[in-house]
Amino acid sequence: MKVNGKEVIIKESQTIYEYLKANNYNLERIVIELNGEIVSKDKYNTVNLKDTDVMEVLTFLGGG
Repeated sequence: MKVNGKEVIIKESQTIYEYLKANNYNLERIVIELNGEIVSKDKYNTVNLKDTDVMEVLTFLGGG
């Protein structure tokens, strides 16, 4: 699958949540776009990733 434009290998039946935790993402500061659609945080544990998926991890940055 592709994550932020890069090819990555995922485990079979890996959820969005499992991928994010395994790759040390701060779940409080991100939004996931999967195949062009925003995924609500309450679905991260139920949506399984596939080899053909395209995921963008959008990070919020603080500052001013």
